[in-house]
Amino acid sequence: MDSLIYPLIVLATAIAAATGWLLRQRKRPAARQAREATLAGCRAMLALVCHFQQHRGMSSALLSGDKSFRTRLDRKAGEIEALIPALQELARIETAMPFPCLTSNDLSLFKFNWQALRDKLAGLSVEQSVAQHSLLIAKLLDWLAALGESRVEPALGDRALVRNYLGRLPALTECLGQARALGASVAARHACPAVARVRLMFLVARAETLLSQASGACSSRPEADRASLAVQQMARVVRTQMLLSSGIKISAEDYFQIATQAVDGVFGWIEGCGHSVAASLDRQGDGAGARLSVA
Repeated sequence: MDSLIYPLIVLATAIAAATGWLLRQRKRPAARQAREATLAGCRAMLALVCHFQQHRGMSSALLSGDKSFRTRLDRKAGEIEALIPALQELARIETAMPFPCLTSNDLSLFKFNWQALRDKLAGLSVEQSVAQHSLLIAKLLDWLAALGESRVEPALGDRALVRNYLGRLPALTECLGQARALGASVAARHACPAVARVRLMFLVARAETLLSQASGACSSRPEADRASLAVQQMARVVRTQMLLSSGIKISAEDYFQIATQAVDGVFGWIEGCGHSVAASLDRQGDGAGARLSVA
């Protein structure tokens, strides 16, 4: 009898090991799919944040009387329409999660609100346009922050990098984007009302704080240095040329370009962070994908 026990133990151990190996092999494609869908969704959301911010700035200039932005505004809306479907796969995967960062219903409501904004944009004031654009952007930023905290950060373990990639730097672009939209309206009107002056000063100060936090959270990198210089240039223009109650000389087009260089600089920094996140997850392999899918 004893002679049979040891072979049976060995056989049972081998079967258990083989079963575990097969289960891991089956999980690998799903883990890889979850990882790729999460990162692709983050990239799509970041691109949408950029496009919505530009659409908001162009809308502000157009509604303030600068008709030169009309053609570019229509083209930018088309770019947004083409990119939103890229979120569908991530929404589908997240909907099946116990605590989803976004759901298919969330995405449907987002698309509905965007279409409603497009339909009524011509009848809005600058302030109404900025507010409604900003609500859409805030939703994208909320989704990004949730994905960073619940999916990417636990899988990667590098809190500073992930917080910069999906938290601080996107928030910085939004401060700059709001300052671009408000400043474009001010430049188009050649005057800065008191309310706009206070808001611009707050946005610039907030942007400088976020820039300092992001810079301090990671080692220096070329794209971060370029972004910092562009943000400082934009802040200098706002403080020296945009806060007059009348007689503002800078054109809406020139200010929009200066502000866009600052925003684009930060998005360049974000892109560099994204490459670092993807490379780190790739090095960890399918184990990271599994953590992404169950976090």
